[in-house]
Amino acid sequence: MIISITLVGLLLMVRLFMIQVVDKSYRLSAENNVLRYVTSYPARGLMYDRNGELLVYNQAVYDLMVIPGQVGEMDTLAFCNILKITPESFRSRIKEASRYSDFAPSVFLKMVSSETYAVLQESLYRYPGFYVQSRTLRKYSDQMAAHVFGYVSEVNDKNIQNDSYYKMGDYIGKSGLEEYYEKDLRGSKGASIFLVDVHNRIKGSYMDGRYDTVSVPGSDITITLDSELQRYGEKLLKNKNGSVVAIEPSTGEILAMVTSPAYDPGLLVGRPRSSNFLSLQNDTLKPLFNRAIMALYPPGSTFKPLNGLIALQEGVITPATDFFCNHGYYAPGVHVACHHFGSFDLAHAVAASCNAYFCNVFRKIIENPNHSSVAEAYVSWRSYLSAFGLGSKLRIDMASELPGFVPEPGYYDRYYGEGRWKALTILSLSIGQGELGTTPLQMANMTAAIANRGHYYTPHLIKAIDGDSTHIDARFSERHETGIDSAHFEVTIDGMKGVLGGMEGATAGWVAIRGIEMAGKTGTAENPHGPDHSIFVAFAPADNPRIAIAVYVENSGFGSTYAAPAASLMIEKYLTGEISNRWLEDYILKEPVAVTRAQEEEPEEEERATTISSETIGPVREERIIEEDMNLPGYEEKD
Repeated sequence: MIISITLVGLLLMVRLFMIQVVDKSYRLSAENNVLRYVTSYPARGLMYDRNGELLVYNQAVYDLMVIPGQVGEMDTLAFCNILKITPESFRSRIKEASRYSDFAPSVFLKMVSSETYAVLQESLYRYPGFYVQSRTLRKYSDQMAAHVFGYVSEVNDKNIQNDSYYKMGDYIGKSGLEEYYEKDLRGSKGASIFLVDVHNRIKGSYMDGRYDTVSVPGSDITITLDSELQRYGEKLLKNKNGSVVAIEPSTGEILAMVTSPAYDPGLLVGRPRSSNFLSLQNDTLKPLFNRAIMALYPPGSTFKPLNGLIALQEGVITPATDFFCNHGYYAPGVHVACHHFGSFDLAHAVAASCNAYFCNVFRKIIENPNHSSVAEAYVSWRSYLSAFGLGSKLRIDMASELPGFVPEPGYYDRYYGEGRWKALTILSLSIGQGELGTTPLQMANMTAAIANRGHYYTPHLIKAIDGDSTHIDARFSERHETGIDSAHFEVTIDGMKGVLGGMEGATAGWVAIRGIEMAGKTGTAENPHGPDHSIFVAFAPADNPRIAIAVYVENSGFGSTYAAPAASLMIEKYLTGEISNRWLEDYILKEPVAVTRAQEEEPEEEERATTISSETIGPVREERIIEEDMNLPGYEEKD
């Protein structure tokens, strides 16, 4: 018994010796109440374009910290003059810090500029109780691509609850690439530990810095944008409302993503960020609204090639099938206007954008006897649209993408009753009107799928992380098949080539690029709130596509008025690096947004569909540009 007690005693003594003498971690824990932890914030990762141009980098700023209990007699007025604050503000800030603690540090003034800090540091010893903690803010090489980059803002309670990495006063990406790649860009914080006395005055480094940690900079990312093309697209859309999305078909890499109106990304950096954000949010032109991935428009006639492809795949037409147009399509109670008189096969109908042809084609798809009902045929038709990326999110690397809208059969069942609607009821879908809602991104992706003759890769903005392309999400290299046989694309693409000339009734021949064969399609989206929207989709070179593009210019008339010339200029800029047709460029940059002499010199764009009987044609959903008072992901401001 005595031996057992002796052994237990010896074990306890050894353990106490280990805790008190050998293992310093317990000492560190016990001394926490006399230590000061100073956070070392990492430099946020940089952003480069696909050609290595630096687009987003960092600038040093400083948080001025205060320990109210250490603030003694000082020249308050001189101190305020350096910081450009009033004495009243000084007293208010000291009072607020004292409420927190007289002997613990808190932020006195956030984001002091490098210039102000340079003046302050020379005399900081005169102001007891104050010290500086460094951090970095974003800086931009150019006033472009604000919606793509996104912005960085102070964390809120929700961010802290969702991720223990963040503490109050930290910053986090709130939209765009800054948000999506936050964990790559943010790096890791470090900390220095100092011994302090009872009045929180630093007496030295704790344990000679043995427990200090260094910050780890965030990863640099290379993005897919071509900065020159992005700048040019923003230049072409200046003073216009609209969007341009350009994609490399062979990879899904986004070459340009333009939203207009936009804003200078530098406005959402530093202390003025909150007031600038409020001004941008209240701007009636909605510059914060990312039209490229959030605006829903009817695709208009740019949708016609897709209906032709579906009809070929379903076997309800052949390339040689023709339909007669007598200035429009006629059925009992229905007239869809068109400006043609004569017969068209598929390629010529695409080139001339004949409404009557595609009304006939759509009826054959929806009334296909191989399906047991109109609803079943419609479900089949809708599945093709889904395979092209319409009606759902493409899941690009931005958080605020909207899915668009392709009605399910139940949508029409609710209006008409199950089994009581037919092809004529939804005939407006034949020419890309009615209930359809697509984003510019979706239309660029659809165009890339046609350029690839039946497949696409998920559009994305990331090219490499720290120079390594293998670190990006594998889903961006996954090939998506559309379900359309590759053999069916050539006749459709022939028609899209004809849009740029070489076929009777070509709707955009005046914007053809000398030496570059381009395939495209004009479109005019109905707008019940004002003039129609001008749309154009295209890819080039037609037989070896390197770029696919969708252009929307709001309230500017026919597709060939503004969207087509803008797309043509963008394609030439990307493929050749220069612009050969300066007249066309001047036309876009200088002409007011209106129907102009372009239509007087070239064949008229297709007329819009007009419906006679609302009982026969379905309940046309109004064209929507989704805003909802900006209550969308990426547009909350909770600082």
